[in-house]
Amino acid sequence: MLKQKFIISLGGSLIVPPAGIDWKFLKKFRSLILEQTKKGEKFFIITGGGTTCRQYNEAAKKITTITADDLDWIGIYSSYLNACLLKAVFRKTAYAEIIKDPTIHFRTKKKIIVGGGWRPGWSTDFIAAMIAQEYKIKTIINLSNINYVYDKDPKKYKRAKKIERLSWPDFRKIVGYKWSPGLNKPFDPIASQKAQELGLRIVIINGKKLDNLKKFLAGKKFKGTVIK
Repeated sequence: MLKQKFIISLGGSLIVPPAGIDWKFLKKFRSLILEQTKKGEKFFIITGGGTTCRQYNEAAKKITTITADDLDWIGIYSSYLNACLLKAVFRKTAYAEIIKDPTIHFRTKKKIIVGGGWRPGWSTDFIAAMIAQEYKIKTIINLSNINYVYDKDPKKYKRAKKIERLSWPDFRKIVGYKWSPGLNKPFDPIASQKAQELGLRIVIINGKKLDNLKKFLAGKKFKGTVIK
């Protein structure tokens, strides 16, 4: 019996950090998600491009002048590579196709559907919001490498304050209103606009702390930021 449907926007930095593919993280992530599917939960997992994307983009820019569209396409195909990896490790439980167009509705009894990017100008966060609209899901779990949203960049400002609850207008003031390829924000500006329009709840959680994710899925108190 299907209990709940979740969308996970899985940051590429968790899959492919600078040191290379983090297979240990993926193994733990796989175990947790499979444990939840046995309880009747269903997951849409949308992967980012991570270090693979950034390395390709940096290489291209060193060679010649690259357009924003070109950089976005590199990011999209990098996300497909990561999505293929996720689909492979969830093989028996995952739907056979990768979501490449979030407006196409997949009808499947499989408990895991994996997706990547779609078009230039839109991040995988935006794709997650589009899928939420298509499948009428109200919560997106954004897994990245931060514990909370902060009022300032905590890497630059020692006095940056964590924020556990945020309205969409206040969050959008923090992340801004424009997208650029490789933009590093907790949830990108264009996706934030879409999420606000749809009345979505976004939960920002540090993906490295999977026990914390498990608490959230169980409806228990967790560490992170909720935007709605």
